[in-house]
Amino acid sequence: MVIASTLVAIFMASFILVVRMKAADKPTNAKKIILPPFFMSTGALMFIFPMFRVTGAELLEALIAGMIFSILLIKTSKFEIRDDHIYLKRSKAFAFIIIGLLIIRIAMKIYLSSSIDVGQLGGMFWILAFGMIVPWRIAMYTSYKKLERKLHNDRLANTTILN
Repeated sequence: MVIASTLVAIFMASFILVVRMKAADKPTNAKKIILPPFFMSTGALMFIFPMFRVTGAELLEALIAGMIFSILLIKTSKFEIRDDHIYLKRSKAFAFIIIGLLIIRIAMKIYLSSSIDVGQLGGMFWILAFGMIVPWRIAMYTSYKKLERKLHNDRLANTTILN
């Protein structure tokens, strides 16, 4: 079970890298920033099953770890205005951070799987991931909205000048 979940984690990290690289080629919008945490939230349904339930301490540990990891993602997620649209900037550091986080995750899973049930561990890692994506996406949304206001104000200024 640990090997299968590790392979899934490697696949997901690869998927994230590909999506992120493609995202830099197209303008972004608020919906593209906000929707991933909502889609991921359906994973919380795993907690219906007792094998995935975690203790309060495990929940807190996973959530705090996720929030700490989100700082790295927040620092490497910047936007820019190009051609009168808002784009996510490419970051070479992002790929290294995702790979680094994956290595840390795999090491933690191997180490913790000897003392924590696989189901609980799965729940903890989902909480960690959710605790990482939510602050990251909130920070991205805030940054995006600032640039969107700037772009809107610049358009108004240009329209006023033309009139």
